[in-house]
This record gives sequence, C-alpha cells and structure tokens, in this order.
Amino acid sequence: MWLKYGVDEDGILICIEDIDRGKTLLKCPYCNGELTAKKGKVKEHHFAHHGETCRRVANREFPTLPLYDNFNIQLSGKDLAQLKLLWKEYGAKNYPISSYLVTPGLLKAGMLRKNVYIKPPEYEFSDLGKVPVGALELTRFNDVQEPLLLKKLLKLELALKHAEYKNAPDLAYRLTDLKLYRAQLQRILCSSLYFLEIETNIGIIYKIGVTTRPVIKRVAEVKIDLLAHYSSAAIKVLGTWEHRGNVELYFKHRYQGFNYPIGSLTEYYKFNTEDVKIVLSDLQQMKRKVLSQDEIDILEENTNLIQVAV
Repeated sequence: MWLKYGVDEDGILICIEDIDRGKTLLKCPYCNGELTAKKGKVKEHHFAHHGETCRRVANREFPTLPLYDNFNIQLSGKDLAQLKLLWKEYGAKNYPISSYLVTPGLLKAGMLRKNVYIKPPEYEFSDLGKVPVGALELTRFNDVQEPLLLKKLLKLELALKHAEYKNAPDLAYRLTDLKLYRAQLQRILCSSLYFLEIETNIGIIYKIGVTTRPVIKRVAEVKIDLLAHYSSAAIKVLGTWEHRGNVELYFKHRYQGFNYPIGSLTEYYKFNTEDVKIVLSDLQQMKRKVLSQDEIDILEENTNLIQVAV
C-alpha cells in the first residue's frame, strides 16, 4: 500500500501516474510535507516524503480500492499457498473439497463455501475465493468488487461524520481519507477499458489498457510505441467498455500467463486463435456499467478537490 496522490498549490489531488519521476512541488495530503515521485521498475509507483515519512503514511493507514491492485485478499502466505493448491487439485477440476483440507483462515476470509447439496456436505470455491487464483470471470469480478467499493465509501463517509460530531482530533485525517478514496474511484470511473488486436510484421499481439480520452487517440500513441520495435503495426479495436477502469489490473492478473512484454511495454499479450475467443467472450459478457447516484456524484466531483488525467 503506497501513497499515490499528492496535493498541488491549488489544493488539487494529483495522481503519481500523471507526473514525471523525481522531486515535485506536490505536498503530502496528510502532513503537507514535500514529496518525491518514485517511478522505478521494481516497486509500485508512489510518492515518498523528502524527509521523514509522516505517521499516517508510514503506518499505511490511508484507504485503497478493494480488489483493485492487490488480489490476495489479505491472506497469510500459508493460506494463500493452500488456496492455490486447492484450486489446482480441486477447484479447477470442479471436485468437492474435504473439510480436513480447509484452514480456518480460508473460511474466515470467505474463500470457500460449504456445498450442502452433496452428502456429506463438502466445500467449494466462492466467487471471492476465485479472485486470488485469477479464475473468476470478468463479469462476476465486477459483481464481487462493486459492492465492496461502495461499502468502503460508506464506511469512510460515516467515519467522517462521526469525527465531525465528536470534533475528534483525527477529523482532518478522516476528511483526507475520504478525498483520497473518492479520487481513486473517480479515476477508474472516468476510464474506459479497451482491447486491441495488433498485426505486426512478425505476428499478431493483443493489448489491454484504459484511457480517459477517445480510444482512437490512444491507438495512435500505441502505434508510435510499437513502431520502435516492429516495421509495421496495424491496429484493430476489438472492444471498449465505458467506466470499466477497475477491470484492467484484474485482467492482467487473470491472464498473466499470456503476457508478452515488448521492451518496457508490459500491457501486451499473445493468445492463440482459440484462447483469444475465450478472452473476447470474457470481456464481452461484462454488463454495461450502470452508475449509482454516488458514482455519478463522484464523476461530477468539484475539480478543486480531485484532478484526473484527460
């Protein structure tokens, strides 16, 4: 969990992905300390304080989107390893799981559920349990994640109201927590997911990505990137999905075995004819995103609080 937003001189929240690496003029939203943009190739891109990291950031207490960029459901290493083993030996084969194989941690986290329709009752993977192993279809992933996103928003709003009512000493922190969370939500809601087929001089590759602009503009940039590696690149847009910025990282997690890095470009994939049919079906079965009133309000958020790339 890293700090992904800094505040500019106008009080606007700026995402780490929208600025260059190095020292910035941005301030920490919690302590107003000066920030440096860390954008290397090993750790996630994030902001670091010029000096000592403030307690709020050091303790990793600021809110992040559920099931957005971490799919391990906060499982311990032992439980995660057991879950992956159970999927390989039972879940992927649709076999029931005996109770003696199930750890308390997996049950508590909701990874498995009891199937009472078989005798004696045994366990099977829940939708949530399929997320860490990348086995949940994209449309079901949205069904699981979206309620969690809104539930956390409500929790942060209630925490702020409680702090206001009590005039609590952490009132400013609670307000910043809510602003940061709404900024993250706005960013994924503003984004459209796209899937491209690219015919190069040496074969066909595919690309997943998100953009807040018309996809045709993004396609032009993708072509420029690829022509540094190939002598030709003919690009076809296979699909776009509005307000589905939440899906990109789970797609990468789900299809990581097909990832095909090209130099420093990491969002490319190689699928054979049959595999790409499965992937396209997975994408096309996603329901059109219907915005809730809370989500509409976030999209229309006053720009002096939240800034996203355009």
